[in-house]
Amino acid sequence: MSPADSTSLKGRSLFITGASRGIGLAIALRAAKDGANVAIAAKTTEPHPKLPGTVFTAAAEIEAAGGRALPLPTDIRDEEQVARAVEHTVRQFGGIDILVNNASAIGLTDTAATDMRRFDLMHEVNTRGTFLCSKLCLPHLERAANPHILTLCPPLNIEERWFAPHLAYSLAKFGMSLCVLGLAGELRVRGIAVNALWPRTVIGTAALQIAMHGASAGHLRRVRSPQIMADAAHAILTRDSRTFSGHYCIDEDVLREAGMTDFARYRAPEVREEDLLPDFFI
Repeated sequence: MSPADSTSLKGRSLFITGASRGIGLAIALRAAKDGANVAIAAKTTEPHPKLPGTVFTAAAEIEAAGGRALPLPTDIRDEEQVARAVEHTVRQFGGIDILVNNASAIGLTDTAATDMRRFDLMHEVNTRGTFLCSKLCLPHLERAANPHILTLCPPLNIEERWFAPHLAYSLAKFGMSLCVLGLAGELRVRGIAVNALWPRTVIGTAALQIAMHGASAGHLRRVRSPQIMADAAHAILTRDSRTFSGHYCIDEDVLREAGMTDFARYRAPEVREEDLLPDFFI
């Protein structure tokens, strides 16, 4: 079986940003179950008062799941830190097969209420971070057998309703989507797949609970688990990079295409499918 036809990530090396918790960690753990190598580029080295997980606890979970882990304390806004993290990954694992641009900053405020420091943070992490990590991983992806860049960002639905409530966040998030558009076209001739992945419903993470502070407990239960994003990412990353690129994938659609019809495993038993909260930008 050729690398491009494999349904496993065994032996592949992934560089995942923001993988100390949430969706990024779920993607890392799914890859680890196959026996993948996972570099965790995240800035959390000490426990957060409100958010679980550090690069070191994530590494321990990845190792326990069957993978090889490399914790890399990294602020992806810092070019030198990212360059060192990429170099360390290549030294440790021999290369990089997959880049997952998962790190993101969120701020759901309108224009008047948006602090410019928060504006800058979202753009530096979301758009600039995606561009920077893609740029620095590129020379190593070019040498991989089935190279992929997967960015967690929405489809390019340029509609007023997605910008008016939180313009600063939407600009930064759609900046990631534009990176996918441009990189897919630029890198297709090199055989490097560039795709986007976004959830159809809200995903229940600790960061979401902070972002939706004040929402009722019942409201916050109308979500799916990060595992659905991890399973969808796995399905994308095991596809042939030369034939599947430039797509804005939705988690549920990816899994339906793979043959899944029952999504109950990803939600609380007492929550009906029709009561799940739709995510932004869908």
